Amino acid sequence: QVQLVESGGGLVQPGGSLRLSCAASGSIFSIGAMGWYRQAPGKQRELVARIISGGVTNYADSVKGRFTISRDNAKNMVFLQMNSLKPEDTAVYFCNADVRSEIGPIPMRRFWGQGTQVTVSS
Repeated sequence: QVQLVESGGGLVQPGGSLRLSCAASGSIFSIGAMGWYRQAPGKQRELVARIISGGVTNYADSVKGRFTISRDNAKNMVFLQMNSLKPEDTAVYFCNADVRSEIGPIPMRRFWGQGTQVTVSS
C-alpha cells in the first residue's frame, strides 16, 4: 500500500504565501505524475497543478503565474508554492501520485492524500 501525507496548509491573509508539501511512502517502485487538486465547499474537486516525472508541468488557468509545482524524486515528494493568494484559493488541497508498486508490466495506480486546509482571509 501507498500513503500520501500533505502538510503546510493554514490560514493566510490575501496576498500572502504558503508552501504545501506531500510525501509518498510505502510500496513504491516508481512514481509517474504527481499533482495537486483542491475542493472548495459546495464545489467539485479541480486540478490545480500537475508534474510528470520528467518535470513537465501544467497549471489551472486560475493559478498560472502565482503557483509553482515541483518535486523531489529522490524523496518521493511534491511541493506547491502558492504566492499572491486570493480568498478564492480557499479550499482543501489534495495531492496525488501515480505509483507502480513493483517491477514489471504492472499498471500504475493513483493514490490520494487526506487533504490539507488552506484558508485565505483577512
